[in-house]
Amino acid sequence: MHGASSAEIAKPEFDEVRRTYEAIVAEVGKVVIGLDHVTESLLLTLLVGGHALMEGVPGVAKTTLAKTFASALGLDYRRIQFTPDLLPGDITGSYVYNVRTSEFVLRKGPVFSHLVLADEINRAPAKTQAALLECMQERQVTIEGETMHLPSPFMVLATQNPIEQEGVYPLPEAQVDRFLMKIVVGYPEAVEERRMLLLYRTRPEPAQKVVPDGWVLKARGLVERVFVDETLVDYILTVARATRSHPGVSLGVSPRACLALQDAARAKALVSGRDYVVPDDVHEVMPEVLHHRLILSPEAELDGLSPQSVLEEILRQTPVPAAERRTA
Repeated sequence: MHGASSAEIAKPEFDEVRRTYEAIVAEVGKVVIGLDHVTESLLLTLLVGGHALMEGVPGVAKTTLAKTFASALGLDYRRIQFTPDLLPGDITGSYVYNVRTSEFVLRKGPVFSHLVLADEINRAPAKTQAALLECMQERQVTIEGETMHLPSPFMVLATQNPIEQEGVYPLPEAQVDRFLMKIVVGYPEAVEERRMLLLYRTRPEPAQKVVPDGWVLKARGLVERVFVDETLVDYILTVARATRSHPGVSLGVSPRACLALQDAARAKALVSGRDYVVPDDVHEVMPEVLHHRLILSPEAELDGLSPQSVLEEILRQTPVPAAERRTA
């Protein structure tokens, strides 16, 4: 067996994580119908300290899901509505003059919260979108030379409309790469939409906090103890390098993407009751971690290729390592 080992996770710790994970999904599901898979992806993102981007047409409950998710976790929640005239200071905050004291005082922006919803992020120009970069990567904000740390945990949950719609700006590649997952939210199935209509004949009760204090940070510590065998590390690197050399790809996945894929797979293993990663963990999180990071060439797009089809082709050509259980 190759690879670094870490302290084994006791069964009671597994049970608490799994029980709380399921309780969060169930509580959110009482208010938002048919999006359990999205809630699960958001939880995996939160457990590794990442950020998530949700894409879908207006009206599929992206904003409602974000607010309900924060309520179930007991996290401070702020929403920023991105518009073409939004300024960076509207996000981070700024110093304002207090007439009574004749001093400039800091008015903190909405980014000083545990969960920040950047709603319709691609309706603002690149300069405003870039105001989130330092927040997302460094967990800090610099305003007029003064650096301030953001709360912990901190997560940006952005929503965007499909790029084909009018009035939207494409996200810069540097910002896209900072989202650990991109989750596509489609229309609900017919049976789920019917359940939603029946539920909302009266206003449903808001979601209640279902997690113990400090659960998120404790679970993050457990994720870091999940073992990843070197054969799986090599598998992730092989897939990443194949995206960089594929003839239809102009920009393959970055080293940051490799780290994100490894971390997401570890979180998936933990909530599945294991302290070691298997290939299925990698495969289950790979589409939402890698698809948005693949930038195709114009010729490939004209030929009808998509990031999904390119990744599927690479996976067909890449041998899958045998699942190895940690023995140390």
